[in-house]
Amino acid sequence: MNTLKSGINRNVIFIVIVASLGYFVDIYDLVIFSIVRIQSFHDIGIPVTAMRTNGEYVLNMQMGGLLLGGIIWGIIGDKFGRIKVLFGSILLYSFANMANAYVGTINGYAIIRFIAGIGLAGELGAGITLVSESMNKNKRGYGTMMVAVVGVLGALVAFWVAKNFDWRNAYIVGGCIGIVLLALRLGTFESGLFKNTEGKNIVKGKFSMLFASRERFLRYLYCLLIGLPIWFVVGIFVTQSPEFGKALGAADTLSAGKGIVYTYIGISLGDLLAGLLAQITHSRKLTVFIFQVGIIISSIWYLSSTGISAGQFHWLAFFMGLSVGYWATFVTIASEQFGTNLRATVTTTAPNFVRGALIPSTFLFEFFVRRYNIITAGYIMIFVLSAIAVFALTQLKESFNKDLNYLEE
Repeated sequence: MNTLKSGINRNVIFIVIVASLGYFVDIYDLVIFSIVRIQSFHDIGIPVTAMRTNGEYVLNMQMGGLLLGGIIWGIIGDKFGRIKVLFGSILLYSFANMANAYVGTINGYAIIRFIAGIGLAGELGAGITLVSESMNKNKRGYGTMMVAVVGVLGALVAFWVAKNFDWRNAYIVGGCIGIVLLALRLGTFESGLFKNTEGKNIVKGKFSMLFASRERFLRYLYCLLIGLPIWFVVGIFVTQSPEFGKALGAADTLSAGKGIVYTYIGISLGDLLAGLLAQITHSRKLTVFIFQVGIIISSIWYLSSTGISAGQFHWLAFFMGLSVGYWATFVTIASEQFGTNLRATVTTTAPNFVRGALIPSTFLFEFFVRRYNIITAGYIMIFVLSAIAVFALTQLKESFNKDLNYLEE
């Protein structure tokens, strides 16, 4: 009995490690564009005046890939198993990132980021689903917390590589790391809950089921809405920090690359604190609400920092990262809200739809920029997105300690 228990524990630990390293590579490849945007655009001949709008174009293409990939990998995860997603997704985004090193036009750049986005879409959802289904319901929050904490450190490595190597090599490194991780995944085990559904007459991975009833659709929608502010902070406030710094009267140009680093240090610590707070309070909803308040406070601080210095920006990027560091808790909530036959679909699509929501958020942000200015647009967007997230949070049931061994009818 002890041997069996020990074996199970070793298997679970291995799954957490593999999922964590997978998310590490995922984050590296997800943020590398934001870090090398200026350098790579300069090399392929994009004029300075077009860098911000072309940056939004390429980033939106990547997010569009994440939207499509979230659906594809989610369905595969529920129909054929979580492990197949972990293998297929890492292969696609690893080769796409290698190809990214050889782009020479803005449209070529955007197409490759779209393909990479499709691949990146499967990593986090499949990993969180596998960890959630493999761990005790009282402890699974620790597993998903560790996946996020280790994963977001990929942003630090991305910055270090981009700082010390050419941007083309930075993309190649990301692809190579993914291929190396692929070998480690050969020893991973499939979820026991998924295995229990194999060979049975159960509808699995049917995306339309999410819209088959009003209650299920709203449950899914609320899961998406609680994550809206996260990627706006990273994708707009931090990625466009050179432009925000100029509007705030910064003496020197703010570095988006360094901003990403400090933001992800904050996110890493935030994910750790969010996981611990949820375990202590036995409430994921209370945890997310506290972090939403942090988003409002840190965003106001950032947008009102007239004459901001590089040092001040780094601290603000850290605090904004800390405040959006409920990412793993958000994904865990989505995973816990649905039955085994739809869990991978939801857990994979939810974070990617939230990432993809940056596309309409960007368009709306640009509308307000043209109508007012970049600072006022930032205020409007963060207040609107946070208000939507808090409302959605109030509509969801608490999922801490929820038994995940059930099906959606």
